[in-house]
Amino acid sequence: MLDRKFILQNADLVAKNSARRGVDVDVAAICTLETERLEALQQSQEFNRLANEVSKQIPKAADNDARQALIAEGRELRAKKEAAAAQQDELEAKILALQTILPNLTHEAVPDGGEEDANELGFGKTPKPTMDFKALDHLELGEKHDMFDFEGGARVAGSGFYFLRNAAVRLDLALQQFAISFLSDRGFTPVATPDVALTSVLQGTGFNPRGPETQIYSIENTELNLVATAEITLGGMLSGQVLASEEMPLKLCGLSHCFRTEAGAAGRASRGLYRVHQFTKVEMFAFALPDQSDALHEEMRGLECELFDALEVPYRVVDTAAGDLGGPAYRKYDLEAWMPGRGDAGEWGEVTSTSNCTDYQARRLDVRYKTPGQKGTQYAHTLNGTAVATGRAMIAVLENHQRADGSINVPKILRPWVGKDVLEPIA
Repeated sequence: MLDRKFILQNADLVAKNSARRGVDVDVAAICTLETERLEALQQSQEFNRLANEVSKQIPKAADNDARQALIAEGRELRAKKEAAAAQQDELEAKILALQTILPNLTHEAVPDGGEEDANELGFGKTPKPTMDFKALDHLELGEKHDMFDFEGGARVAGSGFYFLRNAAVRLDLALQQFAISFLSDRGFTPVATPDVALTSVLQGTGFNPRGPETQIYSIENTELNLVATAEITLGGMLSGQVLASEEMPLKLCGLSHCFRTEAGAAGRASRGLYRVHQFTKVEMFAFALPDQSDALHEEMRGLECELFDALEVPYRVVDTAAGDLGGPAYRKYDLEAWMPGRGDAGEWGEVTSTSNCTDYQARRLDVRYKTPGQKGTQYAHTLNGTAVATGRAMIAVLENHQRADGSINVPKILRPWVGKDVLEPIA
């Protein structure tokens, strides 16, 4: 969340930033409530001071009547003190409710607008494939290779779940192995994370775990939720901790299953593996010093590009517009892969994103760092980025590497794990 002192001192800036991000928050109300909260706090402290003064006078009372009068006065002052403290707590809760809705500040280079207004920054090394045949989508290819069973998944768990079969299993595991090996060689510590997290951890990372608009699966009668990304568990792993500045940036790559309700998602673009309720993902996450986070964000974007260049998948990089950033992100880049089987002539589809969240998540999670020789602690910056979400990456690999006879070329980087150079149709 944003620092409260910053909000009060920059109310107009915060209000304009919220409007730009499409978030409706009454920033003026936060300022008014904070004034009232401070008044209630001062009253509570003053009533407490007066009550203490009265308590000191009780032993010195001239007689029992005077003593009883002082006791009654002290009791009344304590009651007023408690009432003022309760009012202060109530106002604090109202302020926090508004404060937690406020989005992060926004990088000056971020374009205005929504999903369609992202800036196109560049393209990967692999050109779009030239096909002298009608490209099949991943579901049609999957049928030829007996890769996916959505009907069986629906019988077991409902619509949006599925079984991977045959070569799809090996491709899924190959993508995981490749991403983890790639990032481990570049200084990221691999971590297999829990698939559940406490509500407080989800809230700390900026996810809304409960309520009608949530995309999170919650476990009834508990404070646990299925995670939508390892960003949640990796961020929460060090909640309440103080890091040493010299060990930063602390770079992690998390492997987890991801669960999302995908409420409201529909349409041809969401078919098959593109938008499902469960998938596996390798996620980059970092705790950084404030003066490291911008450069590290560019590094993460570069790593995502290297990964998909190695997979020989065409993609473009976009700078996400302000209205599509989500609450925690200060700036976010997306990689959109070319998917030849999508639409009538192929379309771009998001496969990764990487965000610099500055100190927004760290304030909620209370992750700080200490610099030798300096007093106190400061909040860390957090960054996250998808290395590989296996379902969407598989779509891009299958559709871009298909051949006219229905066979599929396996990218060279994945062949050691897949065990084949070419996947031949089964049906």
